Amino acid sequence: MGVTYYKRYRMEADLRRDWRRPTLPHGYRYAPWSADQLLEHAEAKFHAFQGEIDAGVFPCLSDEDGCLRLMEEIASKPGFLPEATWLVEFHDAPGPPEPVGTIQGIRITPRYGSIQNVGVTPWARSRGIGRALVIAALEGFRDVGLQRATLDVTATNAPAVQMYLSLGFQRVSTSYRATSSSLEFA
Repeated sequence: MGVTYYKRYRMEADLRRDWRRPTLPHGYRYAPWSADQLLEHAEAKFHAFQGEIDAGVFPCLSDEDGCLRLMEEIASKPGFLPEATWLVEFHDAPGPPEPVGTIQGIRITPRYGSIQNVGVTPWARSRGIGRALVIAALEGFRDVGLQRATLDVTATNAPAVQMYLSLGFQRVSTSYRATSSSLEFA
């Protein structure tokens, strides 16, 4: 097993815009943070990242228990911001809603918020769910008085990089994350 290096971009956005959560497509709804939905966040995260490049960068994302532990860790951080943490559910039939998207926000300084994970399940992609989640988090950061938001994204995740750029994020630095893997340079 060798070492694989993943190129990552640090991106930042100015929060002094009028961020407003967009309306979701029919059958989808926002669910504000609730500790009672920790499992739903973990489920959405697992299905969103399973088999994706970020599961190679962060192996916990490729495992259901790892996603649950990650959600527990994020929710217990001192800067955890419920206002910037959202779940999107699909509910178009009898029975419980299906978690299809998740995002978490953390205050990292008095001025900065950090988006932790934006995940949308494969069957809910291309509907604007990821974009809506990012805007909801940015709105939450702004509402608690933060001025800037930051996130890290794997450089080869072109759809995510393009979405962040279209929302006004700018690349501010590049880093490389080493992981033990049998994958090639990414």
